[in-house]
Amino acid sequence: MSLLEKVANLAKRRGFVYPSSEIYGGIAGMWDFGPLGAELTRNIKNEYWKTMVRERDDVVGIDASIIMNPRVWEASGHTEAFSDPLVDCKKCKKRFRADHIVDDFGTLDPSDFVGLVNEVYADPNTKPKCLECGGDLTEPRQFNLLVETFLGSVEGAKEKAYLRGEITQGVHTNFKQILDSTRVKIPFGVAQIGKAFRNEITPGGFIFRCREFEQMELQYYVKPDKKASQKTFEEWKEKRLQWYLDFGFSKKNLRFKEHAPDELVHYAQAAFDIEYNLEGEWKEMEGVHHRGDWDLRRHQEYSKKDMTYYDEETKEKYLPYIIETSAGVGRVALFALCEAYHEEKLKEGEKNDDTRVVLKLHPKLAPYKVAVFPLLANKPELVTLAKKIYNDLRGSFMVAWDERGNVGKRYRAQDEIGTPFCVTVDFESLEGKDVTVRNRDTMKQERVLIAELSSYIQLKLS
Repeated sequence: MSLLEKVANLAKRRGFVYPSSEIYGGIAGMWDFGPLGAELTRNIKNEYWKTMVRERDDVVGIDASIIMNPRVWEASGHTEAFSDPLVDCKKCKKRFRADHIVDDFGTLDPSDFVGLVNEVYADPNTKPKCLECGGDLTEPRQFNLLVETFLGSVEGAKEKAYLRGEITQGVHTNFKQILDSTRVKIPFGVAQIGKAFRNEITPGGFIFRCREFEQMELQYYVKPDKKASQKTFEEWKEKRLQWYLDFGFSKKNLRFKEHAPDELVHYAQAAFDIEYNLEGEWKEMEGVHHRGDWDLRRHQEYSKKDMTYYDEETKEKYLPYIIETSAGVGRVALFALCEAYHEEKLKEGEKNDDTRVVLKLHPKLAPYKVAVFPLLANKPELVTLAKKIYNDLRGSFMVAWDERGNVGKRYRAQDEIGTPFCVTVDFESLEGKDVTVRNRDTMKQERVLIAELSSYIQLKLS
């Protein structure tokens, strides 16, 4: 079983991720975050917001609406360029991107790929077959990735709109209002966390590629100077890589991948992906892009509104360049789980001689920071004291309570969901006013005074 399969099984069984509406058969590319998944993703978003907004003087945050005026997507180029040619296998009914199949066959590497892909498929000498079963393929059809919706309550009078395909444009359309309502000056950034939607052709890889997903983005505005903006671009690359290292990702599992000239999207002057090594296959986790002045220039053109910035120091007006960092919350959560997943064979002679499954999540990301147990659930005096400790700690931490089975099984259950510390209240606790604290990663135990327990855990977590 692959690592991804093990993580997916654990995620469903322990309440991190569920298939959406599974009782009705589910829906491809849609997932629900369960009790532990909701805590994990909230911790990721909180740490992102803390790092990118609260600890910086040059970044502010917004929360733009999911549905915007359709003209936004015309200006951004999504209604025109945000589409792919699709083919279906007549035999196995699988669907593929036509240009991907052509590329796999090594017959085409076009710049104007839509027209050339059609030529390849029209010629019986070059037309590819299904990669899965070798069956015949349909002719390519254009497939728009934007998700359509309709506004209005009267049938026949509804207005077509789109669920946003990215959260980026909500920042740029508010550029002038942010300038007018705050004291920001270039260089400055605007951060946002929010949902986006895409008609993904082949959603898959567990929660890696979804139709509904959440993004964490920064749009950082700088002077339109090529050399200076490139320097800022490089700085943000390193900052974002370091963020993952700070939260427990191994350096050997992270790398930058530069987009080749023929891979760059139409607006990008430069682009790098931060990729994660999933069992030898590198997967995109975050993108860092130099967008030039594309977004503001296009919105100025389509809205007929002045989007320029007035520089009080130089007394000049200009359209700023934009450096973007964009990460998927679900992807960060997925790769954090993969990075943290460990199977450890316990030493012979130890109690419960078996394989221990443990999520070595960074404590700041772990859903529960500490778990509290009474040694025996049928001893009221132990349960009463344990409950008091549990309630006292809840004011500072996310705390789990467990009194099922024996302590060893409780330890294993907490290891599996990544809880850094377990507190056991035993008979000595009633006499000596201290408890046993077990470390998830080392499995070592030490006695800590109940009065000092909160500060002890806080120190360990920090």
